[in-house]
Amino acid sequence: MDAGLEKRLLDLLDRDAILQVIQRMARGLDRVDNELVLSCYWPEAIDDHTHYVGGPEGFVAYADKMTLAFVSCQHGLMTHNCEIDGDDAHCETYYTFIATAAQPPHFMASGRYVDHFQKRRGEWRILKRFTVVDGTYDLSPSQSAANMSSPYAPGELQVALNRSDLSYQRPVQVRQAK
Repeated sequence: MDAGLEKRLLDLLDRDAILQVIQRMARGLDRVDNELVLSCYWPEAIDDHTHYVGGPEGFVAYADKMTLAFVSCQHGLMTHNCEIDGDDAHCETYYTFIATAAQPPHFMASGRYVDHFQKRRGEWRILKRFTVVDGTYDLSPSQSAANMSSPYAPGELQVALNRSDLSYQRPVQVRQAK
């Protein structure tokens, strides 16, 4: 293989591995899957996350408390920039966080994750993370959706803030045609 092409391929594989960590982190936070979240950090990592600054284990406890205050949560990941310098990478990833409360108003935040990743023994993980919150918003329920009946029978939608969520089913179970 051409040396330039091989270098480009390795760069793309590194970028993909880094993005997979960021996506795994978002899923872990939304599903309160602490093992998944912790797999994104090096043990000595520091997360500067608004009201929490500290190590991964403390961050997980902080994040769980926040997430479990809601009925459901979603992290949407958007623009992602990544500069790789050997075994270090410096990334910025835009996010939107939406949380549904038991009673309105619901909550939304937007901002950026600014990360320092490090590659060790072929694996990329977060060494430092700074969460920039650009805005926070109260959300009202949709008036048009309020007039619609639920498409799901009681207990039919298996959404959970843990590994019982339908996204962990292999294969996913769909409803029977009516």
